[in-house]
Amino acid sequence: MIIESDVLTTSSERALPWTPYVPNAEAPWNLARVAHLHRRTGFGASWDELQRDLKDSPEASIDRVLSCKACSGEIPEDFEATSTLLAEAAVTSNDPARLKAWWVYRMLFGPDPLGERLTLLWHDHFATSNLKVDNLEAMRQQNATFRRLARAPFGELLSAAVQAPALLTWLDAPANRKGHPNENLARELMELFTLGIGHFGEPDVQEAARALTGWAVNEDRFRVVANQHDDGEKTILGRTGRWSGDDLIGMLREHPATSERLARRLCGLFFGERAIEADAVSDLAASLRMHDLDVGWAVARIVRSNAFFAAANVQSQIAVPVEFVVGPIRALELLEPPPSTLVLADWSARLGQDLFYPPNVGGWPGGRSWLTTRSLIGRANYASALADGKGVGRPEPLDALALTERSGRGQGRDEVITHIAERLLGAEPSAKWHDRIASGLGPQSAWGPEPARRAVALILSCPEAQLA
Repeated sequence: MIIESDVLTTSSERALPWTPYVPNAEAPWNLARVAHLHRRTGFGASWDELQRDLKDSPEASIDRVLSCKACSGEIPEDFEATSTLLAEAAVTSNDPARLKAWWVYRMLFGPDPLGERLTLLWHDHFATSNLKVDNLEAMRQQNATFRRLARAPFGELLSAAVQAPALLTWLDAPANRKGHPNENLARELMELFTLGIGHFGEPDVQEAARALTGWAVNEDRFRVVANQHDDGEKTILGRTGRWSGDDLIGMLREHPATSERLARRLCGLFFGERAIEADAVSDLAASLRMHDLDVGWAVARIVRSNAFFAAANVQSQIAVPVEFVVGPIRALELLEPPPSTLVLADWSARLGQDLFYPPNVGGWPGGRSWLTTRSLIGRANYASALADGKGVGRPEPLDALALTERSGRGQGRDEVITHIAERLLGAEPSAKWHDRIASGLGPQSAWGPEPARRAVALILSCPEAQLA
């Protein structure tokens, strides 16, 4: 790591991963951990928010995140009304770009960044693409369902998700009827949404498809068509009965493999590569079973834990494209005037994450697959566009000198580099890293607004900035 931080996982972190985090000499409550909290549970934070939480306790800071009070800036008074208008305009005009822009608007200005991150998680888990659905109202409804039930017991979310018209259309459910079963929904329901590979067989898929016959979409609403449902006896996962689709959902919800898959999904959101042990994930799964698969409970347990704040989990996860696009805008406070959410959504798509258009039923590959030669060039281009302003739809360029001065620092090159690194990376840079950035800015005598903007672009393009 070029940024200085404590990178060794302590024995206490390994032994008691879900014990609530208490700052100590090995794992202090510092800028890196404050930034980590906001980047993993949302889309970054402003400098005032970082400083507020740094001065406050971890408990108070985490409570704000979990209770939708982490944003200290002005949430637009008409936020929900504006959000509704934007979504309705996108649907009425049948313009997918405007629907993507609506969601980015919510990420930028909404009061609940964690809720939007969870909505994005479920969009990836129950991956549905408008490329086939071709119905923006159905996609909007699905997105609203993910947001409404983002923290609910997983059984509630699962039932609502698989009965959403967008998902039913995506997985050919209306073609699944008595005497002519279509296995698409049954297979993905078991393989991707609940149990995972290895916990069911082909006969289970075939019988599950029979249980789901009759599920249909009529006038953009879920319907059960009784005369198309196969009400005969079926054997699914070793249980025999005249199972319906609702019965099937209940079986899958109760199966231990579902809690394991849910625990892995949540840990995938909040932990970096190799930052959490398999035993800890299994322990979380067992606790989920005792708490009715309550997602909100599990999220709170994770975010309060030793494991979440362990050194091995800080700056160890590759930022997904929409996070890479939205996060720096919040960190650099580029909201007055705001960028174009249409342009930002397009940047996310160019970097590989096209909202409402996941590549397949498995969602986005994630992890290291986000960082290809092409995407890294794209990220560097975005960094330059953000500093310039016009490339993200802002009428004026970023004033990095004024931004640093507002924080109580001077406008010198070294002070600007250090401050922007703290905002974007959540840590004070090492001397070697600092010198590397400074070497790309020309002579000290030429320092001014343009080299300062170039410093921002270089910092946002550096390897550390690709990590959340």
